[in-house]
Amino acid sequence: MMKKKIGTMFGTLLLASFLLAACGETEKVKNAAAPAQGTVTPGGELVWALAGTITNDSLDAHKAGFAPTTRVMRSLYDSLIVELPDHTFQPWLATSWELSPDKKSYTFHLRKDVKFHDGTPFNAEAVKFNFDRIVDPATKASSSLNEMGPYQSTDVIDEFTVKVNFKTPFAPFLSNAAKVDLGFVSPAAVKKYGDAFPQNPVGTGPFKLVKITPSSQVELEKNPDYNWGPANAKHQGPAYLDKLTVKYVDEEATRVSVLQSKQVQVADIIPPQNLVALKADKNFNVQETELLQANFTLYLNIQKAPWNDLAIRQAFRSALDIDGAVKTIYLGTSKQGWSPLSPQQFAYTPSKENAYKQDVAKANQTLDAAGWVKGADGYRAKDGKRLTVEVIDTQGNREKRLDLIAVFTQQLKQVGIELKVISLPSGTYTDRRNKGDYDLIAGSQFSGDPDVLRQLYSTKGPSKQNNIAKTNDPKLDDLLEQGYLETDPEKRKEIYKQAQEYIIDNVYGIPTYVFNYSVASTKDVHGITFDSPAWPVFYDAWIQK
Repeated sequence: MMKKKIGTMFGTLLLASFLLAACGETEKVKNAAAPAQGTVTPGGELVWALAGTITNDSLDAHKAGFAPTTRVMRSLYDSLIVELPDHTFQPWLATSWELSPDKKSYTFHLRKDVKFHDGTPFNAEAVKFNFDRIVDPATKASSSLNEMGPYQSTDVIDEFTVKVNFKTPFAPFLSNAAKVDLGFVSPAAVKKYGDAFPQNPVGTGPFKLVKITPSSQVELEKNPDYNWGPANAKHQGPAYLDKLTVKYVDEEATRVSVLQSKQVQVADIIPPQNLVALKADKNFNVQETELLQANFTLYLNIQKAPWNDLAIRQAFRSALDIDGAVKTIYLGTSKQGWSPLSPQQFAYTPSKENAYKQDVAKANQTLDAAGWVKGADGYRAKDGKRLTVEVIDTQGNREKRLDLIAVFTQQLKQVGIELKVISLPSGTYTDRRNKGDYDLIAGSQFSGDPDVLRQLYSTKGPSKQNNIAKTNDPKLDDLLEQGYLETDPEKRKEIYKQAQEYIIDNVYGIPTYVFNYSVASTKDVHGITFDSPAWPVFYDAWIQK
């Protein structure tokens, strides 16, 4: 048996009360508010200025893959288990579980008192419905599909016992089962609403939907029947807050302004220039935690010349002073990322830290040797074609990413490479990405397990030949397959160490910065914590009166 360780100024509003109150999270959280003193005072409304907009107003656990949406969904949906910062697990909707001798099946014993917001029971049939729904092509699942890996079937053993079967061992499953992407939607509500379910979400979480105002906000209220919080929560029973409201506030200055004027009590992703001031202000609390993810990475299109040449990719990387750019933009609040994985991620390896640095002379030498000649304008050309890198983007200056790319643009100009950002609507962006019609693409992918690399770099992962890195490398494919098959933690670490080193050595991706997710709140707000991979949890939150 596996041990149970296991509006006005704002542009929009959406609730994000997030259910996991992680004890032990202090290992991961820096500058957290001091423990609340005195007696909890239940009630009231918490308003959160969210850094982002909920895509297509979609709050379907299985279809959402955009970080702001997922942060909000944590309040609506529960998971089978909860993952702690040390990557052990504790019960939630499942009270215990076992791994079969062949390591291909997990048997979960479920709580018997859980109901969805619509009053229907959560049971083994509901688990089967959810997992089958994720892998059904008609669902068009997003991150959740990757997290089901080589899923085969789910067997209902009895009303509250379920056996989840995989075609091969799938080591990441417990970590994936703790994330909101594999949270549980009401089968009855899915059948009732059909394609409109993303706008009418029904889960088992501590908060339930009141109203969605498209492109503006979401209002949630506490679930009065809730009594099945995760094992690491600081209380049981309904949430303390009566209501949670999240306003979509993309613009950084506005997000800080509405917090400082106390039009909202919580704001996330605080700009670097405001973090120091808010930390020093006795009227506010600031909490930061590293997001477990594949770091924000530059992916040159290696299926397109000249980026199919390793030497040219190395020259591109040698032109960049990533550390200097990160310090310039993030003012010391983030550090350079050396691996595809964030440092707190299971199996992260530091072996490539400081393995390369800016070397403008070497970059120029490589490009000269390859026949790329600098013109009077300072940019290189070959056979009448300028060495231009088009990076396509659809998310704007999220996390100051376009500011970072602007610094890279100036650095690349020193070696004669022109970098141009092409901002596109999401549909056009997706179409060009799928067709490989770009020179460079940049992005991150949140995940609690290194198996995320299979999604990004493998032709055998859910993205197949259309993986974001455009890699088609049998050796890397094999390493990443071994990674999810191996259930021994130490052996998994070695496999992923090799994979990370291989990706860096071949410049299949150029990691940039490690993202620290920040949440600032007024001094009267207590009890906000973080789940895995690092979404805010409002189940234990309360407002001092």
